[in-house]
Amino acid sequence: MGANSSPELLVELDRTARQPLLSQLEDALRGAVRAGRLPAHARLPATRTLASDLGVSRRLVVDAYAQLLAEGYLVARQGAGTFVAAAAGAASPATLEDESRPPKFDFFPGYPDLAAFPRRAWLRAMRETLRGAPDRAFGYPHARGDAELRRALAEHLRRVRGVVADPQTIVVCSGAAQGLVLLARALRGPQLAMEDPGLPRNRAILAAHGARLRPLPVDGQGACVEALAGIENEHGGIDGVFVTPAHQSPTGVALAPPRRAALLEWAAATGGLLIEDDYDAEYRYDRAPLAALQGLAPDRVVYMGTVSKTLAPALRLGWLVAPPHLVESIVEQRNLADHGCPTLDQLALARLLDGGAYDRHLRQARRRYRARRDALVGAVARYLPGARVTGLAAGLHAIVRLGREVDGLALIAAARRRSVGVYPLGYAYMEARPVHDGLVLGYANLVEPAIEEGIRRLAGALEETPGSLVPVNRGGEIAG
Repeated sequence: MGANSSPELLVELDRTARQPLLSQLEDALRGAVRAGRLPAHARLPATRTLASDLGVSRRLVVDAYAQLLAEGYLVARQGAGTFVAAAAGAASPATLEDESRPPKFDFFPGYPDLAAFPRRAWLRAMRETLRGAPDRAFGYPHARGDAELRRALAEHLRRVRGVVADPQTIVVCSGAAQGLVLLARALRGPQLAMEDPGLPRNRAILAAHGARLRPLPVDGQGACVEALAGIENEHGGIDGVFVTPAHQSPTGVALAPPRRAALLEWAAATGGLLIEDDYDAEYRYDRAPLAALQGLAPDRVVYMGTVSKTLAPALRLGWLVAPPHLVESIVEQRNLADHGCPTLDQLALARLLDGGAYDRHLRQARRRYRARRDALVGAVARYLPGARVTGLAAGLHAIVRLGREVDGLALIAAARRRSVGVYPLGYAYMEARPVHDGLVLGYANLVEPAIEEGIRRLAGALEETPGSLVPVNRGGEIAG
């Protein structure tokens, strides 16, 4: 292996000290091994390279390595180099058992099928991007997002979601999480009504950046829009409403048409802003999804989207389609945050959108996720008597109502002992409900046999988790 490929290593030698340079180098290498800066199996620089870096003779480095080889700190592999001995160095972080490793049957609701990421299509798009991108593409990104991606997104959103999208009103961001940060800052600490239950992470992000949040109840028809008047009377008006109308997160219901109309009427009458999180509307299995709310009132709705549920969360690519009067404030906040998303990733996504690979991936994903949702419904029916799956045949997760209330933390622990990850619905409320009858179970990242086995193990966990029967209201729906 050539010297120019050797790893770099920080070693300080004091030429004014009385201690010889050879002894200093030996001590420095021993200390790096003991402290873990050089972990077990780490490769050391070639002797010639380290000598050049330190400004000493190669003989001095050869002698230091020889001493540590004799002491057992290092091992030499012919033709490969010199490495820290397994017994001498601290274990590499990569080799330590990760205590936060997810369970084998993890029903985490936030993942698509990670194994189905279109690697070949993405690699092809990235190669084409590198081959054709102009030199200026390697400069600082544009805070709005690359013009090619914004154009491709505008065309895609108009065609697929009925969004009134112009490239000039789109701001590309690092996923929905950063979109919420930018909005909270651009709106300067707004008072927002948020669906309750909702995604705790979204609430935490908005609150951390100055937003004041008020719970907006959710029932079988989505957000209870009629409750907005009471919230305004109690809190002196609200600046906006955060909703997930296509597939409420997490309950899985759609906002009923009369409530959609009422919400738009509220925005028109009050001048309030609607924040529409269209997080997984691409996945509806029983019928075509309703068009985005934004298409009916583009001057009053901020539309949020992301590839986290369609491609992979690791890409950190999302977008805001904002009313024209908000765009510059959002762009200003984006500039203050980090200048913009990686340009090459944006250009690769634009190629997927333009070339049809994105649409092909979505069609394949819908078939796969529909089968997995069906597997979840079947497994619940077989192994969880009295439980039922609620919500639309859509998205990447489902709500399972157990028919009895259980202690959420106790169930999490009992399931974890069986290597099953479960997520109680009660913790999605602004005021957490530790004892509740609902679970939020994601199925997209589990194959059908794993779903079957995971639910079977969950049944065992439920047997050792105490609970009580759930009260049923007159309409037949489980209360709460």
